[in-house]
Amino acid sequence: MSHIVIDHIETSLKAVLKETDFTQLAVLVDENTHAHCYPLIQAFLPEHLLIQITSGEEHKNLRTCEHIWEQFTTNNFDRKALLINLGGGVIGDMGGFCAVTYKRGIRFINIPTTLLAAVDANVGGKLGIDFMGFKNHLGFFQDPESVLIDPVFLKTLVPRELRSGFAEVIKHGLIADADYFEQTTSHGLDIENWEAVIAHSVEIKTAVVKADPKEAGLRKILNFGHTIGHAIESFYLNTDKKLLHGEAIAAGMICEAYLSKKLLGFSEENLLQISRTLLEIYPEINIAKDDFSGIVKLMYQDKKNLNNLLNHSLLMDIGKATYDIAVDEKDVIDALFYFIKLKQ
Repeated sequence: MSHIVIDHIETSLKAVLKETDFTQLAVLVDENTHAHCYPLIQAFLPEHLLIQITSGEEHKNLRTCEHIWEQFTTNNFDRKALLINLGGGVIGDMGGFCAVTYKRGIRFINIPTTLLAAVDANVGGKLGIDFMGFKNHLGFFQDPESVLIDPVFLKTLVPRELRSGFAEVIKHGLIADADYFEQTTSHGLDIENWEAVIAHSVEIKTAVVKADPKEAGLRKILNFGHTIGHAIESFYLNTDKKLLHGEAIAAGMICEAYLSKKLLGFSEENLLQISRTLLEIYPEINIAKDDFSGIVKLMYQDKKNLNNLLNHSLLMDIGKATYDIAVDEKDVIDALFYFIKLKQ
């Protein structure tokens, strides 16, 4: 597992750079983190190469990777070089992917600048890029040297981005800690101590990852809401109905809570509580009936599937999840219908 530090970024970054032997240093940013986050660390950095890419899931692909690899190569980076990924989930996923593939691997550090990255995407060592419209279709398991978390970066986020990351906080409560779900959702996004929230979500995720680093079993519970959610996210990615990751996962969690009731006896009361809570926080999400077949088609590329079965991680109770539950297309369609009926 990575060395995860939740502290003032000046303190943690200075310490890590002092302890790490490297020949060259690069910092990967997008236009947003360049403008709003890079100034918060620039003064603490030794000489370095700044690599900027375009933000957004639609740019998490091989073309962008080529740009990053070209920057490494033209600047003569060797195998003892170090990369700092300064950004959200896209930067962490893709920067790490480029680092482990360049000259068979250079080291990298993640500095998450979004709530989504701090509580989930930058923790656990999953790296990947999208391919042929399928999310994280190419990737590796490889931990960064360190993950340096400072809630100060949350101040750079617009409210929609903060809400997107909050979906993963909600997920952690639903799969592993019912009290955490109740406590965090009772405040909505009006949370004073983000450091405590981040720390508890990181604790939940790292415990699961330590038990199952390569997702052979238990780690699959972290995918609750993601089988349907990733398909929704991918389907709308290049349309005028584009959703942020957490928004799509919120819809996925409602649908998969419905499947939990239908297939595992999850209570109606719990289903309604989850549905109402998520719709209150994410009221703008809409799915069209005409899009159901396209969404289901994308689900067949989900990495949890075996023998062409749509494998899901579902809930037995709030705070208790299970995995490898085979779901047929009709059940998925029923779940999507359940979602749109809630919106009527």
